[in-house]
Amino acid sequence: MLHLKDISVHYRGSSFPALSSVNLDFNKGEFVCILGKSGAGKSTLIRTINGLQSLSSGEVLWKGSPLSSHNEEESRKARREMGMIFQHFNLVPRLSVMQNVLTGMFGYRSSFKNLIGWFTSEEVQRAKKVIEEVGLSDFTDRRVEHLSGGQKQRVGIARALVQNPKVLLGDEPVASLDPGTSNHIFSLIQLMHEQHDLLTIINVHDVSLAKKFADRIIALKDGSVIFDGLPADFTEKKYEETYGSANYQHL
Repeated sequence: MLHLKDISVHYRGSSFPALSSVNLDFNKGEFVCILGKSGAGKSTLIRTINGLQSLSSGEVLWKGSPLSSHNEEESRKARREMGMIFQHFNLVPRLSVMQNVLTGMFGYRSSFKNLIGWFTSEEVQRAKKVIEEVGLSDFTDRRVEHLSGGQKQRVGIARALVQNPKVLLGDEPVASLDPGTSNHIFSLIQLMHEQHDLLTIINVHDVSLAKKFADRIIALKDGSVIFDGLPADFTEKKYEETYGSANYQHL
């Protein structure tokens, strides 16, 4: 479904690659967590998948086709099949929950319709459905700036789901949340993953969340994959190799 073929990313001015010759295959139905210290390449990896980061070498293949060979319309179609959840929500604070969720449909619509903010009744019903799925039916008309952090991330999840993605991506979606809220948000992501039959790939710092929710863990260090396997096989040795410290006993 999704293949990363020998991909590398070098940022200008950096002596070391952000990603170095990464080869990974992802399949529909997998719930994957990406682990690694800050600077290991996790965010760069997610950004290469959804096309926000260009490659220095290699190819990202989506449904067997290299994204680099796509024309503008093909690239737009591929991007709208990949819903994204962000660490800092990327919402418009003064707009309502409904208005923010509806922006997830922009990739399917003309620029003119997006500019004037006109949506069909079918689009509004679709937005209402995903808002209900993430448990925010009572907050549809509330401005996002008046929501808690956990509620804001639920809006972010709904915005990603409203575009009918095949892949759900998350770049540290719970990093700014407290542990209890983080657990609730991960539970919701897992539920949406199952209900919508998605491939889900999430960056996360919290190893305990990855081991609890993922069915596959990938660990990065200095831009390279050092582990790819089952959560149960992410041992204390692999933890220390990934993070350089011995706090595994607390997981």
